[in-house]
Amino acid sequence: MPLNQLNAQQVRGHAIFQASCSQCHDDRDSDALHGPSMLGIFKQQYLPSGAPANDDRVRVVIQEGHGMMPAINLGSQDTQDLIAYLHTL
Repeated sequence: MPLNQLNAQQVRGHAIFQASCSQCHDDRDSDALHGPSMLGIFKQQYLPSGAPANDDRVRVVIQEGHGMMPAINLGSQDTQDLIAYLHTL
């Protein structure tokens, strides 16, 4: 979804993605950086880890990390905003 079509929550999530995730994950290209691309992450049945692609699993990965990905210390609202943004990809 084009950035100019995001709602306020998704815009906040985009800013969080840029600050906390974009060093390792791409959100506009399917190529992997240090970690897998997030493009279409919720359009697939499973995450790259093999876990179901749903809000609960993504929340756990953000908060606890997985494999090489460190835990990201975000508040509850920031995590919800980030997940709302990931749904637009």
